[in-house]
Amino acid sequence: MLKIGITGGIGTGKTVVSRVFALLGVPVYDSDARAKWVMRHDEVLRQELITAYGAEAFIAEGELNRSYLASVVFNNPERLEQLNALVHPHVHNDFKKWATLHADKPYVLKEAALMYESEAWKQMDQIITVFAPMEIRIKRLLHRDTHRTEEDIRNIISKQLSEEERMSRAEHIIFNNDQQLVIPQVLKLHEQLTATQNTR
Repeated sequence: MLKIGITGGIGTGKTVVSRVFALLGVPVYDSDARAKWVMRHDEVLRQELITAYGAEAFIAEGELNRSYLASVVFNNPERLEQLNALVHPHVHNDFKKWATLHADKPYVLKEAALMYESEAWKQMDQIITVFAPMEIRIKRLLHRDTHRTEEDIRNIISKQLSEEERMSRAEHIIFNNDQQLVIPQVLKLHEQLTATQNTR
């Protein structure tokens, strides 16, 4: 079984592309959703978060106090790095366990925005990056995240890994630029990845 990472900057459409793979029967691990689950349910991590950020890190019934944590790490790179350093190892372990449940599949996908920053790429056999031009990304995000301004979006993008670096480090690129159809690109790549495993 191959472990394939799928990443891309905000607004590139990596989640949409991941859903197409899922429709083809490919198991997809959503790192963002699983990180939230792990932060609530992994007792070791819960204690680490309480030690680092205080009891306010959680609210009633063990729910993660996301707004509080966001306020602590917002515009504080050191605190954000600390949070990521605590959470990412537990997510890596969760992915390992999850992947064993799908050992009968030719490949699985791990969707992660911070594929390189979290060093999740080291767990992967190959990486897919989803690319979209800046102006298309901004247009999509203004439509999706109506509470954000264009300045907000450009600020977020400026703090992420550049598209050039993502593309140079990936084995596969899917273009989601409103010119090239996504589904044929996914189907072609799916056939390649499935065939690779079936010939082993």
